[in-house]
Amino acid sequence: MAQSAVAASAQGLRNLDWSWTTPYKQWLPHVKPTDVRADLVAALTGAVVVLPQGVAFATIAGMPPEYGLYAGMVPAIIAAWFGSSRHLVSGPTTAASVVLFSALSALALPGSPDYVMLALTLTFMVGMMELLLGFARMGALVNFISHSVVVGFTAGAAVLIAAKQLKHFFGISMDSNGNLHDILWQFLRHLLEINPGATTVAAVTLAVGIACRRWFPKIPYMIVAMLVGSVLALGLSEWLGAGIATVGALPAALPPLSAPSLTLEHIRQLAPSALAVTLFALTEAVSIGRSLAARGGYRIDGNQEFIGQGLSNIAGSFFSGYVATGSFNRSAVNYDAGARTPLASIFAAFLLMAIVLLVAPYASYLPKAAMAGILFLVAWNLIDFKEIKHILHSSKRETGVLAVTFFSAIFLELEFAIFAGVLLSLVLYLDRTSKPRIVSLAPDPRLPNHAFSSSPDVAQCPQLRFLRIDGSLFFGSVAHVEQFFDRLRAEHPQQKHLALIANGINFVDLQGGQTLVQETVRRFANGGGMYLINVKQGLWEEMERCGCWEATDGRNVFQAKTAAIRGIYQKLDKSICASCDKRIFKECKGG
Repeated sequence: MAQSAVAASAQGLRNLDWSWTTPYKQWLPHVKPTDVRADLVAALTGAVVVLPQGVAFATIAGMPPEYGLYAGMVPAIIAAWFGSSRHLVSGPTTAASVVLFSALSALALPGSPDYVMLALTLTFMVGMMELLLGFARMGALVNFISHSVVVGFTAGAAVLIAAKQLKHFFGISMDSNGNLHDILWQFLRHLLEINPGATTVAAVTLAVGIACRRWFPKIPYMIVAMLVGSVLALGLSEWLGAGIATVGALPAALPPLSAPSLTLEHIRQLAPSALAVTLFALTEAVSIGRSLAARGGYRIDGNQEFIGQGLSNIAGSFFSGYVATGSFNRSAVNYDAGARTPLASIFAAFLLMAIVLLVAPYASYLPKAAMAGILFLVAWNLIDFKEIKHILHSSKRETGVLAVTFFSAIFLELEFAIFAGVLLSLVLYLDRTSKPRIVSLAPDPRLPNHAFSSSPDVAQCPQLRFLRIDGSLFFGSVAHVEQFFDRLRAEHPQQKHLALIANGINFVDLQGGQTLVQETVRRFANGGGMYLINVKQGLWEEMERCGCWEATDGRNVFQAKTAAIRGIYQKLDKSICASCDKRIFKECKGG
């Protein structure tokens, strides 16, 4: 018996679908030599693009510059191997870098060993949260972060990025920690200390970047701008003796092994930030993956992306990489360069390792002012002015979400901005669903076959009111529905009969069912009744489950308006019908 049970269990495990843990088995056998060649070309472009971006994003995150490059190596390989997108490229991003800096700068000095250790710990925690959400099949979770939250947060992060680079752009020694008003106050206090050489380098770098992006879009504008800025800084330092600070030489080495610090104190300190980073990173990755999948004619699995992103960050925490997620810039470049499979992302990571070994020493010529110019351009490009304008003109609710998220980002903590935006989105959603639309209907003689209309000038029957509820009846919406019923009884006491067209009701819970029962009892006590028309199967089953049909009398349920009118007419007070001049039903004319 025991052996049979073990054998049955083993057979059951073999029969399970484990493809969601090994997505590469679905595409790897179909890779052709032409695909490999196309992926290699795309990978070379991607590896060149990530070089300046990695250094720039590490600067934003308060990490040593090389960590931005490390985050684009092992994490990118793992995310591509275990993710479901063919084109998504993972690595360091602007938003994740800003959130990380905001979360950790108050706990340790940016760039210090303690700061790096906290960043690795946060990365591990984010990876674990992402992985657990993926295993729990919670891919739909990102749908609760509205687009307005993402737009508002990104715009707020862009403003902070530019503000934090003011000291490098103008060559000022100042404290760039804190919120926007703190940074601007520090900048005004040191305004007379502006370094003309550094400012010139930053301004020229910014101008070259804008020009390349506008007139030569196929050329990597970051690389060209950084080269021009570096040459200009070298010339100013040699000929004029301008003291322009540089990034310093990067280690020409592969990512060293590292380890997060999983003490209870660190976990407690970083838990809120880890949750905020997880939500935003997953939203960023899944949104980009879906966008590219739509362009490429395939679908992605949100749960699988959670798993891929989780494994990539867990691995990154042991290979000196800080929080990585889907990068829109590099993913778009990867797609436009002709990538066909996830091998492009994997090849790009290995090519980046080779490039780092070759060019890392030359980073000592990279001025911080040039990096500031690049980051000014990055910040400007992050602000989606077109989408902000669209939100402002389209919806007051979404405008509120956008504003709360944006101002929370620039005046409060960034991770709080995400929570505030998500919370407000959920509150507005609940407010909307708690007030289902209730429409009065009546036959309109101006329409074919006297179809029902909600026009306010259509005559109503003195004894019978038709209503349609568009929305679910649950504990959050019953108060709104009950108030409408009470107002209807008070304003039209002669309409003792109420017919509820229920094809707009998708769901009813116990409290919603009790609301219908109570209204039925009240109207019956007043000599009238309540009737349900066009009841959906789901609503029928829910009403049956909560025992509401027994209290409402199943004979008062109709599946068509014609049958309902015929049945309800028999219950109307004929003495009132005799003196009625409305005559809106066929039965009225026949009677």
